Amino acid sequence: MMVKLTAKDRAALKPSQFGLPAKARTKKARKEPGNYPMPHEGHAISAVRLAKKHRKADKLSKADYNRIRRKAHKMLKKK
Repeated sequence: MMVKLTAKDRAALKPSQFGLPAKARTKKARKEPGNYPMPHEGHAISAVRLAKKHRKADKLSKADYNRIRRKAHKMLKKK
């Protein structure tokens, strides 16, 4: 089961724990959706699935989708 992240939990994460760290530089930005938090394996898998959905709906650029995917796969490979 994946742990739900509250806005407070997301704000406490490091920018490097997000699929799009450039969008998660400030605490306020980390609380907002669209930066794909990946503190755990389950969140990395969900980030890829959500990014794929947003890419198909043309809400996410191909470069951002690939960045999220690479980061998630790198994280999952370590485990």
